[in-house]
Amino acid sequence: MSKKIRSNSDGIQFSIQSGCKSPSTTHTAKQILKSALQSVDSPYIAQLTSEKNWRKNYPFYFQEIVRSGIDSIHHPLCIAQHGLNVAKESFSFNRGEQHNTLNDAMHNFKGQPFEKFILKGTGSPTIEPWFIPYNGKKLQGEALIQQINLWEQQQIIEPSHAKALHLLTQHPEWFDLSKRTMVLFGAGSEAGPLSWLAKWRANIIAIDLPQTAIWEKITKVIQQGNATLIAPKIITENNQQQLGANLLTQTPEIANWLNTFTETLDLAGIAYLDGEKHVRVSIAMISIMEQVSLLKSDSSIMFMLTPTDIYAIPKSVVQSVQQRASQRSLFEKLLTKSIHNISLTNFFRPNTKQLIESDNGQQYGIADCMVIEQGPNYALAKRLQQWFAICARARGQKTVINIAPSTTTHSVVKNPILKAAFSGADLFKVETFNPETTNAIMAALWVHDLNNPESASNPETQLNHPLELIMENANHGGLWHVSYLARTALPFAAAYGWLKEKL
Repeated sequence: MSKKIRSNSDGIQFSIQSGCKSPSTTHTAKQILKSALQSVDSPYIAQLTSEKNWRKNYPFYFQEIVRSGIDSIHHPLCIAQHGLNVAKESFSFNRGEQHNTLNDAMHNFKGQPFEKFILKGTGSPTIEPWFIPYNGKKLQGEALIQQINLWEQQQIIEPSHAKALHLLTQHPEWFDLSKRTMVLFGAGSEAGPLSWLAKWRANIIAIDLPQTAIWEKITKVIQQGNATLIAPKIITENNQQQLGANLLTQTPEIANWLNTFTETLDLAGIAYLDGEKHVRVSIAMISIMEQVSLLKSDSSIMFMLTPTDIYAIPKSVVQSVQQRASQRSLFEKLLTKSIHNISLTNFFRPNTKQLIESDNGQQYGIADCMVIEQGPNYALAKRLQQWFAICARARGQKTVINIAPSTTTHSVVKNPILKAAFSGADLFKVETFNPETTNAIMAALWVHDLNNPESASNPETQLNHPLELIMENANHGGLWHVSYLARTALPFAAAYGWLKEKL
């Protein structure tokens, strides 16, 4: 089962199919989606298999995944299990000259080299009251309540999200995290909750790359607060301590180290990497979470999703979009229809949200907000996270998975098209958030979902449909209510944003 491989390909890698010299991310994605769709007898299997222009047409197949999931309350789990099973078989784990399947590596590698580095914050022991930094202001109290209501009124956030934020303002005691041990995969992430957990007395197990700059940032945040940092530490040959661990190359060891903790763990998969590495780091986080959950069934998991994806949505959102479309001015209707026709339907394609009947007797729609520029690897990585969340909740784990708003993080705005589109998003009544605003909201939502017994994250809470787990608490920035497919309006948002920046 082992063979010689290049020494620079250590860790989790896409498997190489028979007869090929290098792995194909397109082939892997197709195989994963094919298994998921076969499990629910989708009529598009042959079309998927023969698809020649995957880079352009992949959103169609992700939409079919969502549509098939809506059809029956039994489909989302079936889709998730079959998709994940193939995904786990689609990656190898390489070390030196040994080539293992990822599954074998996770089960057979028993050791771990890490010691615990512990750092306690020296800031005020008092828990800082929650607030949201927004447009240069520090929103608390009545100002925060008014802003939450305004976001809901403007359809930037869903009612369930507004309800959760209001509830957080009423329960300051929830922010005492001194009895929780929270694991952050990708702790230094720009959109992550580290800076807030550090103010709320949390016990934070931080996993991030063993790079000095990353750990200087993390330890500085901890020192200024009242939390406790626990990090993996290796003593090097020079008798120096090195903090950090690599999710891609030390995957089994990280799982083994986490299993040495006696505390209940809250596992947050927030690591991000560009391109195909994002798929690999997602399967790494999932593999570690699964391994830890085998021994710690009381652990919880957390992911943050992107609004630029394809989701099942409530009937009320479909009705809202239809109403908004009918209320457009005559000028907007004529202008967008003309551009739509001139572009051979490539621009301003209507976001026709037809209602789909589920076997639970209810109707749902689909919000297709996928943006081609983010690519099929990004779409696959986020879908794997959704699937794992659906499986985790089904087996009784507390599962926090919320849609975070479009955020001007460095990883996003380094793409000039996305940067300009974010700047011009208000043309379509869509709001993008600064990282500090998103951090405050999403950290608090995690606190809400861990503490509110009525949250969809609680497996004992009855849902009418498994996909309601992801509909709940959505902060899509208004994307769900736009009358056009996001990717067909993106060029105009980008042009508008570019002009705004220049003028």
